[in-house]
Amino acid sequence: MTKNLLGRSRTKENPYAVWQGFGAFGDTEVRLLKTYQKPDREQKNPYAKWFVAVRSDHTYGSFDMGDSYIRDLLEGMTLKQADPLFEEQYGITVPDGVELTEWV
Repeated sequence: MTKNLLGRSRTKENPYAVWQGFGAFGDTEVRLLKTYQKPDREQKNPYAKWFVAVRSDHTYGSFDMGDSYIRDLLEGMTLKQADPLFEEQYGITVPDGVELTEWV
């Protein structure tokens, strides 16, 4: 059984991955700080969540941090950067501007 490589919390300055796009709250940036399950479990769980820091038009330049459902969080977002642990956990190499729908 493999281990969750992203199970330790990180700071918003050192996230596992960063997405940008036009989300539900306007221009949005999402930083992944921790996952609770491995990807195979997340895909089976409609309530799978991540611990994230989110900055949008509604946060006035600061980050709000907390848990969010993955399915709601990344709709319309583009993966901009990823830590090697993220790439290993999800079995992908992230070229510039990969759309999330291409690998989830």
